[in-house]
Amino acid sequence: MNANRARWAACAALALLIGGGIPLTGTHSAFVAQAQNLGQRTVTGAVLTGDSQPVTGATVFLKNQKTKAIRSFTSTKDGRFHFAQVNMSSDFDLWAEKDGKKTAVKTVSSWDARKDFETELRLK
Repeated sequence: MNANRARWAACAALALLIGGGIPLTGTHSAFVAQAQNLGQRTVTGAVLTGDSQPVTGATVFLKNQKTKAIRSFTSTKDGRFHFAQVNMSSDFDLWAEKDGKKTAVKTVSSWDARKDFETELRLK
């Protein structure tokens, strides 16, 4: 085996090891992109007033940025909300509303690798 083939074989073996078994493609030794965020996550947190008091009965919305599908949850007496089985490969908008007041919209990003996404939403 000549020196160039030996180097290419070493690069390919390293790519398989690092890339989780996804082989290289083409004639270049570039890595094939691998999806990092497969699976489901939970999105939890609390809805609070400006002075950090929990908000009971706020409607919390979780909107898929691509499909526009919306899920909702009514905050508990301690202001908590919980969404299970949130697709990690999609981006979502998260916000809460109550009595004409609305929180800022937060993004739950597919680039965020956390399985448990926890945040606070503050009504304005």
